[in-house]
Amino acid sequence: MFTFDQLAGFIAVAEELHFGRAAERLNMTQPPLSRQIQKLEKSIGTELLERDNRKVELTHAGKAFLEEAKRLMALATRAPLTARRIATGRSGVLRVGFTAASGFSILGPLLEEIAEILPDVDIDLQELVTGEQIQGLLTGELDMGLARPPFDREVFDSHLLYKEAMVLAVPAGHRLADLSRPIEDADLRDEPLIMHSPTQAAYFYDLVIRMHNIQHGNVIHTVSQILTMVSLVAARRGVAFVPHSATLLAIKGVEFLPLAGSSNDDPVELHAIWNRKVANPALRRLLQDFEFRTE
Repeated sequence: MFTFDQLAGFIAVAEELHFGRAAERLNMTQPPLSRQIQKLEKSIGTELLERDNRKVELTHAGKAFLEEAKRLMALATRAPLTARRIATGRSGVLRVGFTAASGFSILGPLLEEIAEILPDVDIDLQELVTGEQIQGLLTGELDMGLARPPFDREVFDSHLLYKEAMVLAVPAGHRLADLSRPIEDADLRDEPLIMHSPTQAAYFYDLVIRMHNIQHGNVIHTVSQILTMVSLVAARRGVAFVPHSATLLAIKGVEFLPLAGSSNDDPVELHAIWNRKVANPALRRLLQDFEFRTE
């Protein structure tokens, strides 16, 4: 196997096409340089240089090997710097999980701020429900999650990103929009309802059940994604309880109405969460420099 000293010697001779000048460039004498090239050619199994008393030329194999040798030397030079940058959190990959609802609200601005702090760190995004994010944080497959409570605060550290109200999505022109007041549970007694899945959207399901007197006989669709809910409302399939950030979807044919007792409480929470045993240097650097902003 050849050494990096041999590669450096070969590159110098190949570029100078003169052993004396190459040796001077490398701050060494010519005999050791000649031995390096001989060992390199023996290791590779072919001649790289044609030399006589008057000139030095690259063989066809030497010309091909020169490009690879330069690439190897560049990698060798860059590798320690890359390792140091990764160790200090200036390079590498940050794996972030996010819920679908955060994807059309806070995710974009948050990524812009992360990019300012970690410009050379690649961000690997994964759309996952909170339970999947928690599992990924426990196994080390994720570094940070944008998730809903509850989560084990002894295992995870967190920061509340924002709180928002629940609103009622109704088809455009719906009779409830004419009430000109917050919607009460009694107003929904005969309304077909698009409801959150109790398993795949447990956070929103539990929240709605806790806050409102739901007529389960009125539930005609059960779905897991906010976007799907609002799309079904636009198709006039029913009404739905959604977080206020759903208004950012701007889906035609939908109006969003305030709910009695909900607007002032802002019960919907989104947290940045991470395992207290931070292993990724990029995450450690982010947590040191990032100023979490709540809304």
